[in-house]
Amino acid sequence: MLLADKAYDADAIRKLVSSQGGWANIPPRRNRRNPICFSSYLYRDRNLIERLFNRIKHCRRIATRYDKRAANFLAFVKLAAIRLWLSAYEATA
Repeated sequence: MLLADKAYDADAIRKLVSSQGGWANIPPRRNRRNPICFSSYLYRDRNLIERLFNRIKHCRRIATRYDKRAANFLAFVKLAAIRLWLSAYEATA
């Protein structure tokens, strides 16, 4: 499933996703002649993903991408995500 905003509402993107066996849940633009099926319930999950990226970018090392190697950058993103998860887990426990 691909969750994207209106900027990615293009027939080429939808065709690419469907050729790979996926489903694109993208809200149609206002100027689209034939509106495409869209689930607003599933689109709500995109908000959670955007919030995660915004919270991870609070780490200066990720926002400015100090690491040159992709493996080091991914490792630090994982560490930042674990740190966020632990703080949320401690708040609920």
